[in-house]
Amino acid sequence: MVGDEADTLIGFLEYQRATFAWRTGGLDAAGLSATVAASTMTLGGMIKHLAYVEDWWFGNFLAGVAPTPPWDTVDWDADRDWDWHSAASDSPETLHALWQENVARSRAATAVALAEGGMGQPARREHRRTGQAPTLRWIVAHMIEEYARHNGHADLIRESIDGQVGE
Repeated sequence: MVGDEADTLIGFLEYQRATFAWRTGGLDAAGLSATVAASTMTLGGMIKHLAYVEDWWFGNFLAGVAPTPPWDTVDWDADRDWDWHSAASDSPETLHALWQENVARSRAATAVALAEGGMGQPARREHRRTGQAPTLRWIVAHMIEEYARHNGHADLIRESIDGQVGE
């Protein structure tokens, strides 16, 4: 509660990441493939999606590096939701490892950007629609929003699987 801007924003992002890890942890393949009501959203798909989003914003945009495997070979035009759909064929261990690897790379890219220019450090790539490079501040705030939204989804799905509820 007394941290500076970077500590506060990154602290909130880390809290959202930890909440997501908790909501998706300890489930087998059937649990990660479960759906609720009419939605096709699964926790496994969500894990893979957030791994992709980590790579996209912190790797591709912030650090300016090419997408890493498996994202580098995906035909996104053929399936814009490939990350969600392809998770069904991945094991829980594979999904969690992919997410953890992408989070680790995101943390490293964040540390470099903080050292180079703080929260105002612009990304190395520009957004194709706006032509502007988002700042680290914007990327972190966006990722807090991304995780918070999906953590709400994860709460509902997880409760339907085994009754576990969030805070």
